Amino acid sequence: MEFHIQCDPKDIARYVFVPGDHERAKKIAEHFDKPRLVSDSRGYMVYTGAVRGIPMTVTSTGIGGPQVAMGIEELGHMGADTFIRVGSCGAFQDFIAVGDLIIPTGIVRAGATAHRYLPPAFPAAPNFQMLTALIETANALEIPVHVGIGWAGDAFYAPLDPGLAAKFKQAGVLSIEMESDTLFVVSNFRGWRAGAIFASDGTSQEIKPAWGEEAFRRGEEQEIRIAIAAMTRIALADAEMPAK
Repeated sequence: MEFHIQCDPKDIARYVFVPGDHERAKKIAEHFDKPRLVSDSRGYMVYTGAVRGIPMTVTSTGIGGPQVAMGIEELGHMGADTFIRVGSCGAFQDFIAVGDLIIPTGIVRAGATAHRYLPPAFPAAPNFQMLTALIETANALEIPVHVGIGWAGDAFYAPLDPGLAAKFKQAGVLSIEMESDTLFVVSNFRGWRAGAIFASDGTSQEIKPAWGEEAFRRGEEQEIRIAIAAMTRIALADAEMPAK
């Protein structure tokens, strides 16, 4: 049994969704067939069920890189190797509205946890198969998404240097959040697959505006639909691969 995620390998699927928010984990689990709560320990809420007969798990990680790193390391010990972060983010670009969805092609590494695994020059990038599955699934479901570079840090209330923020905006950075850099770097280091999708909950200056709650919840449900369908696509493709 793992130290922080109090469950055993039999409780964990190969395919895992890793939202930060516990309530979002519950919402994802509601899409499973026969979901069951298998652990609620140290900020990790874990449900396992199935989609189209494929075992799947969702584990909430809480906020920030350290929680993500510990969570996916322990999930990896129990056999998980394919992760999709289903998260929220702020937006750098004015054309991104609350509730819009973003699929990152790479992440600016502004957090510290991933540095303990690989140096800052190593890119925080999603697995290409996961990235492609998310984009193709969104297109198939006819749900609009923004695709491009994101930013992830580890100090939510620390002021962002205005000059640096302006450079990021000019360079086309789309999103700002706190977990995907760690997810991508640790997954690359361990030989796992990871991708991510975010629903925007405000701008980088305006945090979670109350007037945007309804739009954000619509986006959240859409990102869940995309993530589950994309993970199913990945699992079905895996099943068709010849055994090594």
